Amino acid sequence: MVMFKQKCMRCKKNYVKVGRNQRFVVCYDCQKKEMKGEVRDPKIKKMLDIPEEFYKENSFLRDIKVKAIQWGELSERQIEAFKKTVEKMKKASENPKT
Repeated sequence: MVMFKQKCMRCKKNYVKVGRNQRFVVCYDCQKKEMKGEVRDPKIKKMLDIPEEFYKENSFLRDIKVKAIQWGELSERQIEAFKKTVEKMKKASENPKT
């Protein structure tokens, strides 16, 4: 996938890696305020307990966490996509490219 950097649409100063299909680009610092809430479902809470670095790197993971906090639940497809993305990121961090 082709990735490029674009400025955050909220603060207009931080750059964010985006793909061609991403419309509204928000940096980690701007979205951090939305991610401060509490998730009541223990299953989802355990799933969202991943390293902070993953949230900084991937806007999809941040978006899923915000939706879980906002609505209190996630669909099965959202959960599957979240787990698949986290697995890819774990493998990439274990086997860094030279």
